[in-house]
Amino acid sequence: MSVIQEQIEEVLLPGMTVPEPLGRLFNWIENNGLFVASNGRRLGFLYPDDKLKSGWTDKERPGGTIIEFAAEGNVNMKYWFGHERPEVLNRLCVFAQTGAEGSMGAFWLDDDGRQRIVHMGSGSGSTLVCVLADDPVDFIRLLAIGYGEICWGGFSQPPNAEDGMRVRPNAEFQQWVRTTFGVSIPKSGAKIVKHPAKMGDKDPEDPFARWVNANTA
Repeated sequence: MSVIQEQIEEVLLPGMTVPEPLGRLFNWIENNGLFVASNGRRLGFLYPDDKLKSGWTDKERPGGTIIEFAAEGNVNMKYWFGHERPEVLNRLCVFAQTGAEGSMGAFWLDDDGRQRIVHMGSGSGSTLVCVLADDPVDFIRLLAIGYGEICWGGFSQPPNAEDGMRVRPNAEFQQWVRTTFGVSIPKSGAKIVKHPAKMGDKDPEDPFARWVNANTA
């Protein structure tokens, strides 16, 4: 078992597990040396950090989707929700940073106790709040598409140039996803993220967005 998975399991809430496909992803990350240590935690990436920093040109950057996997748990959820009600906070466990501005990916237990992968926008940048995937393999497929950061949504379209800069797909990661799980990688995220919603949307279709609306101070 990877160190990343071990550390995430230490902060999981009752009823939660690390899905087996994510365990395989964390093993791939560590087997390829795609991690650093920070404050006692192991932080995992999808692309070598040194190559990401050195591979930028005026019109292109390498690495596909930027995301950071680490065991955060729910210690900071009280700031996001504006309260400390355990019946709310204990249904979430953050396991990824999806954007440089502080957006998060988390496990969420819905009203039926089903574990789903959700997005929690920072509010200071991204406002995306929704279920990203019910199937962890679909979540991995979403990461393989090649959006610069998934926190900004725009899943109805394929990855586009960001501020005039093209994001070069992470070909090695894409190939690993195809061969490991026997799946294809869609051109856009719309086939995976069914009902993207934003903070404060009224009557959103997305179940996580509705739950957040009902439980935010």
